[in-house]
Amino acid sequence: QVQLVESGGGLVQAGGSLGLSCAAAGSIFRFNTMGWYRQTPGKQREWVASITSGGNTNYADSVKGRFTISRDNAKNVVHLQMNSLKPEDTGVYYCNKVPPGSFWGQGTQVTVSS
Repeated sequence: QVQLVESGGGLVQAGGSLGLSCAAAGSIFRFNTMGWYRQTPGKQREWVASITSGGNTNYADSVKGRFTISRDNAKNVVHLQMNSLKPEDTGVYYCNKVPPGSFWGQGTQVTVSS
């Protein structure tokens, strides 16, 4: 059973925007805080943003003011709108609960060219 499916990545120039989506199984999504994480080259996976079931959001300092996380509780989908992208945002982006479960999806690649 597929439980986390990320989509929306791609190649964009610095300063551009991308929107990511993650479809999650209800057992993962429902009532849980959901988050986006990323793994950038040479670094461990890091937390980027999170949103509670009630819609309260939190962001890593590196993306605050540029990224916006949202969720659709009826569809079990979490989104990440990324604006003013920088080359250092390049990486594979994943969604998961916060704190994350042991299962990860395949992620979606984001590449920001300078």
